[in-house]
Amino acid sequence: MSNIPNFKNLVFKDTSFANLMNKRIYNILLIATKYDSFMLEDDGRVDEQIFNEYVGLSLRYPPRFTQVSTKKEALAELSKRNFELVIYMPNMDDADMFGSAKVIKSLYQEIPIVVLTPFSKEVSKRVANEDLSAFDYIFSWLGNSELLLAIIKLIEDKMNAPDDTLSVGVQIILLVEDSIRFYSSALPHLYRFVLEQSQEFSKEALNAHQRTLRMRGRPKIKLARNYEEAVRIFDQYRDNILGIISDMSFPREGKKDPYAGYRFGQYVRDTGMIIPIVMESSESDNVVYAKKLKASFIDKNSKSYPQDLRKKIMQRFGFGDFVILNPKTKQEIMRIHDLKDLQKKIFNIPDESILYHLCRNHFSRFFYSRAMFPPAEVLKRIAVSDYKDMSEARQLIFDLIVQYRRMKNTGVVAVYQKERFDEYSNFARIGEGSLGGKGRGLAFIGAMVKRYPEFDSNHFGVNIPRTVVICTDIFDTFMETNDLYPLALSDASDEDILKYFLRSSLPADLVEDFIAFFDVIKGPLAVRSSSLLEDSHYQPFAGIYSTYMIPKVDDKYEMLRAVSDAIKAVYASVFYKDSKAYMTATSNVIDQEKMAIVLQEVVGTQYNTHFYPNISGVARSLNFYPIGNEKAEDGIVNIALGLGKYIVDGGQTLRFSPRHPHSILQMSTLDFALRETQTRFYALDLTNQAKQFAIDDSFNLLRLNLKDAETDGGLKFLVSTYDPYDQVIRDGFYPGGRKILSFANILQHDVFPLAETLDRILHVGQEEMGRPIEIEFAVTINPNDFTQATFYLLQVRPIVENKEVMNEDLTQTDQQDTILYSTSALGHGIIQNVQDIIYVKTEAFNSADNQLIGFELEKLNSKFTNSESGYILVGPGRWGSSDPWLGIPIKWPHICHARVIVECGLENYRIDPSQGTHFFQNLTSFGVGYFTVNPFKNDGWFDEDFLNGLPAIEETKHLRHVRFNKPVIIKMNGKKGIGLILKPD
Repeated sequence: MSNIPNFKNLVFKDTSFANLMNKRIYNILLIATKYDSFMLEDDGRVDEQIFNEYVGLSLRYPPRFTQVSTKKEALAELSKRNFELVIYMPNMDDADMFGSAKVIKSLYQEIPIVVLTPFSKEVSKRVANEDLSAFDYIFSWLGNSELLLAIIKLIEDKMNAPDDTLSVGVQIILLVEDSIRFYSSALPHLYRFVLEQSQEFSKEALNAHQRTLRMRGRPKIKLARNYEEAVRIFDQYRDNILGIISDMSFPREGKKDPYAGYRFGQYVRDTGMIIPIVMESSESDNVVYAKKLKASFIDKNSKSYPQDLRKKIMQRFGFGDFVILNPKTKQEIMRIHDLKDLQKKIFNIPDESILYHLCRNHFSRFFYSRAMFPPAEVLKRIAVSDYKDMSEARQLIFDLIVQYRRMKNTGVVAVYQKERFDEYSNFARIGEGSLGGKGRGLAFIGAMVKRYPEFDSNHFGVNIPRTVVICTDIFDTFMETNDLYPLALSDASDEDILKYFLRSSLPADLVEDFIAFFDVIKGPLAVRSSSLLEDSHYQPFAGIYSTYMIPKVDDKYEMLRAVSDAIKAVYASVFYKDSKAYMTATSNVIDQEKMAIVLQEVVGTQYNTHFYPNISGVARSLNFYPIGNEKAEDGIVNIALGLGKYIVDGGQTLRFSPRHPHSILQMSTLDFALRETQTRFYALDLTNQAKQFAIDDSFNLLRLNLKDAETDGGLKFLVSTYDPYDQVIRDGFYPGGRKILSFANILQHDVFPLAETLDRILHVGQEEMGRPIEIEFAVTINPNDFTQATFYLLQVRPIVENKEVMNEDLTQTDQQDTILYSTSALGHGIIQNVQDIIYVKTEAFNSADNQLIGFELEKLNSKFTNSESGYILVGPGRWGSSDPWLGIPIKWPHICHARVIVECGLENYRIDPSQGTHFFQNLTSFGVGYFTVNPFKNDGWFDEDFLNGLPAIEETKHLRHVRFNKPVIIKMNGKKGIGLILKPD
């Protein structure tokens, strides 16, 4: 279904300003992968923002987007109809990432072309070396849904400024800035401010007609990227310049001039015109030049830049009701206001009235008028004589509404309206800002599930949990209203930050929204982070921020308190120490980070005072550890009993390939099955409502034994039973004997098609996203019929690979020439700038010291903060495990400078590697190599003796840090699973 609203009631009379904004963007050609176009077109209410702007300007049609994926498709569309704007989002996998756009520009020079790309280090390098003169603008996509609106407005302002300034004196705000990343961030802030102010001053008008006139007169924004362009724009509109915002350093006469902004300011001042100027610079010393120009000054490095800009500009620069009739008297019986109202009243409409309106197609017209085409088409094709009686007609209409509402709510981001949100609602948003990364991913998979109904099979439906997203603008309001930025950006402890955030107040209008939401949900609620940067293409922030789970209680006000505190605690987690460290490690500034909140029904079943799903899992479309007949592209799944935190924390899971579900390594031998099986799981404690929230977001989660699940009855369809007398494992649940979480009924006997469903979702999802993906999911089984279950998609995010070509046959390398050789390597490419290695000394290794080793390593890691090269890290067990007996319990920020991480098994410490965690998602996203070696069984090689013979620049009780005289060469072939580190020459 189209999201474009019906305009029948929104036509305004012509005005005296009808000659303004005549040149509009009606058709936009979007060249991008399907996933990228979804992010741009459907994320964050962009269509609605544009729609509201157009209604305010008395215009009928907002821009229509046409999405294509290839140059051939683009040229075909361009040859068929007119486009006023082309937005091109290059695929980083293409060697000539800008070639297609350049060809299009050469053929259609009159059409503006805007390049939009997520900026990573690789993208920055490629942009710097490209001739980009063919493009009108280059923009950096950072997940801000307002950027697309700003791009459209910028192009339209450019087209209309000459006529509009001349006819009525529309004002111009001139922004002078050459940094792509910076003006991509600044322009949305600037347009948001201008639009808010124009709405505000339009309230002074006497009626809606005059308000519309005033809105059309909003200031236009012009962007200059060098001195000559700034002078040209100024000279052309000097009588209409409202104000100037200028960087200090930008190109002049073809070269970067550190004082170009000052020179331009002098040029403006020399005209004698009184024009306010706001100077910006990343060098605070330049404030002296701003003073010379009598201009305001903003430090571009300020973490509160958007607030500073807003403050400076503020200081210096402002369809109808369905009337049911009695056919005899023509008197009104009732009114139908909307679809939900019709659903509620349909069984109360008398037979003669139903017949009267059906005969006249009034019902189908009701649907057509609201762009509800599917039920309209069905009703229109049914003759009145086809109905057995009017009771059948009522039931059909009711069923059509239910089916339509379910379809409509699937894959569509609705605006939350408390009076309309009910059991048929699925995904809604509160606020005007972005959904954030997690919210965008959920919206995308919801749309994907809608496009692929074949995901569903008999007795095994595929859904996403009921979700409401609180958008990023609520975060902005919360922070500013409570004046929390000074504390949040300080060096205050995590405990102090959380304490102050919990004392603060959320916007009051959220209260009624939450109360209505609580009436609809049936079980516990997860309060999850969804930041702008989280789960993005090149900068995933998976697992950095908090997620809280709130038990459902009957007392709505107690529920309100708990959910409100959980939201504030998630907000606070943006500013915790680890989050700030992660920001630094990813070269982001905290000003760019904004937090949306995902309120989502927890998937699971209540067992007395425990709540948990029968199955949680993480699945990837790319398997870096294929075994037997598995291939890398077959994907990999890790599943466990209970809440997914167990998997995220590196707990023991069942690993299988969705295309080979009968081949499970962990069940291959009796010893293996007994040793490598899940023994504990996480459940939500329904009795712990928490009067005070803690930094630890798992404070009300219980780490239970398998015996607890057996008591609950939750193991019945998931386990095999070990018979100690016959020394065999029997599929199924039998009294007595140890229970093994084999999921045999599901994977071996296909009670429901879990593996088949996962295989379909992974490969369709990868195709839709245009890159390998990782999903989180949960499954609930009907306790009364174990053949009926529901599959819930909880999250999707891209797996980012290093695409550097690796064609060399690494198996031909002489082992003696290597420090380390692995046949189980994750990562791809060549690293040539690492000179340091930190390794855990194995001679006296004791897993009881793992916590201490983590503390020592954190200190060593911090010394690499200003280093571009990083280091190689080698140690036993699972890095990042929450169980210190299985590995060193380190967090990612504390090893964030490692370029290669090695898990080295020991003869007396044999721990299988873990892959299904947030931790390794971040490793792969940063292009960090991950090797596994087990020299004790001739699986790989680690020449520790060679390292021990070299001097250490630092040595602790457990660690040695060796620096080589020159960088070592690291080679990885992730497709074949081979990695090595060569000894220096």
